Amino acid sequence: MTINELKERVIEGGEISFEEALQLAETPDREALYAAAEEITRHFGKPEFNPCSIINARAGKCSENCKWCAQSGHYHTDSDVHGIISAEEAVNQAKHDEKKGVKRFCQVTSGRAVKGPALQKICDNYRRLREETGMFLCGSLGLLDKEDLEQLWDAGMRRLHCNLETAPSYFGELCTTHTIDDKMKTLKAAKQLGFQLCSGGIIGMGETRRQRIELAEKLREINPDSIPINILHPIKGTPLAETPLIDDEEILLTVALYRFMHPKAELRFAGGRARLSHETRLKALKIGINSAVVGDLLTTVGSAIDEDRELALEAGYRP
Repeated sequence: MTINELKERVIEGGEISFEEALQLAETPDREALYAAAEEITRHFGKPEFNPCSIINARAGKCSENCKWCAQSGHYHTDSDVHGIISAEEAVNQAKHDEKKGVKRFCQVTSGRAVKGPALQKICDNYRRLREETGMFLCGSLGLLDKEDLEQLWDAGMRRLHCNLETAPSYFGELCTTHTIDDKMKTLKAAKQLGFQLCSGGIIGMGETRRQRIELAEKLREINPDSIPINILHPIKGTPLAETPLIDDEEILLTVALYRFMHPKAELRFAGGRARLSHETRLKALKIGINSAVVGDLLTTVGSAIDEDRELALEAGYRP
């Protein structure tokens, strides 16, 4: 099948297979692939760029041994450490971002899960956020069960974030304290309760191109509304500190393939993109990226909200 034939199938509501995605990845005509991905993006996507902002609601001393993460208690890094933030801090940050035009706000916590008193504090924060802002409320709070999720729903959270991070065939090389199946249980439980889903991963952690496509295929099991695409920012003190940087062209290829495989999802630029050239970021927005995590991004510095808005306008989106 040609690139255009696969594009037309997707636009007509069909899917490309895992094998066809692999074939697209090997095409010598990258510009034709990018043009097709841009057409799919325009066909299914909204004209508005859809940013969200995050706050590090609990930081550091995480029990999990994810090799990419500065917040893991297994490694020696300069990551901040603090307990659950106050409702005032959450509300103040949300109000600041809301004035900048951001409409989604996510509390993000380190640790395997938020349980007990910590969960109650997080829920209290959501109640205050719901009362005092107009933000759509999201959460990235670890591995949760149905009872935890019900409490969060009652408090006002409406989108759950839980990245699969990488392909099932590679995940065990990077983390042994939990599994992709653990993550999928949380995501499926949230979907059953009515939550929107946000789930993606990090590219450039030593995985193969095939494994990046494998992650996109695994995500089809839950069809997330939003797929964050993080680019590894190697952090001193973590086992991936010396990992060679993935190149810009491979990043663009990944964006195009994910657009083919998830034509209706928000593809959300997240951590690591700040190092990319202006040209690469602009092209990524045209061929698939139509949303972003804005502001400072947990343990790495993100793009400024105004800078992201200007780039989105240049790419043809409305604010």
